[in-house]
Amino acid sequence: MIREARQSPAKEFIVATEAGILHRLQQQAPDKTFYPVEEEAIWPCMKMIALEKVLRSLREEINLVKVVEETAVRARFAIERMLALA
Repeated sequence: MIREARQSPAKEFIVATEAGILHRLQQQAPDKTFYPVEEEAIWPCMKMIALEKVLRSLREEINLVKVVEETAVRARFAIERMLALA
């Protein structure tokens, strides 16, 4: 997200994720303006996520998140669309 903001010719962005990233975005792209979708979007658990923990969870199949199939299909579609843009 930060790399895209730096490289994009756009000068304004709507940020729809955890608000903690706004400060870093502003540091990395000071000539751009970032608008949070939700000012209060603060998720303490996001601060606890580390790549090492994600890797362990994937390798050992622990801390799995299960969702109903309809939700999984919609989420998969959204992820595929995002990856197609990359």
